[in-house]
Amino acid sequence: MPYTWERPANLHEKEPELLARLNLWPHRSLSRRGFAAFILATYAFLMLPLLAVLGSAVMWGLLPFSLGALGLLWFFLDRSFKDGTLTEELSLWPNRVELIRHNPRNPDQSWAANPYWVRIELHRKGGPIENYLTMEGDGRTVEIGSFLSPEERQSLYHELLEAFQNTRTRQ
Repeated sequence: MPYTWERPANLHEKEPELLARLNLWPHRSLSRRGFAAFILATYAFLMLPLLAVLGSAVMWGLLPFSLGALGLLWFFLDRSFKDGTLTEELSLWPNRVELIRHNPRNPDQSWAANPYWVRIELHRKGGPIENYLTMEGDGRTVEIGSFLSPEERQSLYHELLEAFQNTRTRQ
């Protein structure tokens, strides 16, 4: 799963009051090494047809288009890779919950509320995505884990309910 929970045993040295911390991140299907290998393989396949016209004027006509296609592929894959640096961090204290979304190209977004009054909802149908997961509190509704798969959001929903229930029983 592309998220992890840090529980009290790991957290008490850093922040004694912190009950749990949830870190979420999007799936990464291509590593930096895979990115380099894919660009190299694409370059080789784009240059292969140019071997037939090597040394002729036709090669100089085809070369800019091949290199342009490779450059665009590099640009868009790199942009996709940078978009994958998006993360969300949910911190849970006895009297406060805080969600921070670290966006790759925009400023961070944050939301905080009292966990006792937070309502967690899983919108199975009718949301912008299947199993749309939201938290409502302090007059705002925020989504969490929009980049997760529907099954992962459903699993996260149950884990969030349990974590918030444990927080409410401590008060």
